[in-house]
Amino acid sequence: MSAQCEVTAKQAAGAPMSVFERYLTVWVILCIVAGIALGQLMPELFQAIGRMELARVNLPVGGLIWVMIIPMLVKVDFGALHEVRQHVKGIGVTLFVNWLVKPFSMALLGWFFIRYLFAPLLPAEQIDSYIAGLILLAAAPCTAMVFVWSRLTGGNPLFTLTQVAVNDSIMVFAFAPLVALLLGLSAITVPWDTLLTSVVLYIVIPVILAQLLRGALLARGQATFDAAMLRIGPWSISALLATLVLLFAFQGEAILKQPLIIALLAVPILIQVFFNAGLAYWLNRAVGEKHEIACPSALIGASNFFELAVAAAISLFGFNSGAALATVVGVLIEVPVMLLVVRIVNQSKGWYERSDTA
Repeated sequence: MSAQCEVTAKQAAGAPMSVFERYLTVWVILCIVAGIALGQLMPELFQAIGRMELARVNLPVGGLIWVMIIPMLVKVDFGALHEVRQHVKGIGVTLFVNWLVKPFSMALLGWFFIRYLFAPLLPAEQIDSYIAGLILLAAAPCTAMVFVWSRLTGGNPLFTLTQVAVNDSIMVFAFAPLVALLLGLSAITVPWDTLLTSVVLYIVIPVILAQLLRGALLARGQATFDAAMLRIGPWSISALLATLVLLFAFQGEAILKQPLIIALLAVPILIQVFFNAGLAYWLNRAVGEKHEIACPSALIGASNFFELAVAAAISLFGFNSGAALATVVGVLIEVPVMLLVVRIVNQSKGWYERSDTA
């Protein structure tokens, strides 16, 4: 293991959970209330913001999303990729669940619940959009928050770092084709030009900028890097919350008419979280990986890169779309649900480590 990978892994493992992260659900609820209220009080202002577009990209939101994503990607050390060989089985489980199970299971759950079971309770014109939002949410594995979840379970920090680096490398190339495939399977028209633009804007360019910034900071010493991460860390959540205020200013009318929508959209998301976490956890046990490997593997399968999902939903379908709302529901339930998953894997450690012959 390289010295730099070891330092980065230890730093990721030891990073405290910030106030913003700990109470993310509270902040999201406050943003929902603020956004709906402001949208009703100042509709002209938000309509003007919605018109600030260039090549179908909303400029204020694009800027906020870069502020969201880049600080998170600075934490990712792509130099950890060569460490994959140390935990081939655990990485294999992670990739299987994240790329072959999670997106397809969400598409199936979206079809069953949104297009079939809950359809009479939802606005018919938004059905396809809701499903698209759920697909976008599931197609982007977690990048930053998984470090927090891993630390809370005593997960192996180097493995956590490695699986994030592997997932992010795959996401650069696989996100657009996977989303297009699943949208096509769900009979939703794929706006290829907008999808590819979103990938370049919200994955490729931020990854390049983040790695350039990371290299520049590390060149000035680990202390400089650590201090910079402490300063820019809160920017991600702050930008996310500002984006949510804008989203709910546009979504306010629909939510006020049908507040049940949020609860209905949460159902497939919750099922998907527990299913994928449980599957990854069990598969790691079946292949003989240690508990410290199974935990981060299960948690990255349960969590989502919701910042990217929100950005892609806005770019592809707009502020007023059901897709944007569906991705925001994922943000709303992220922290409490993931903390529950953390508790489950911690309390089941005895079962996990018990041999079949015991």
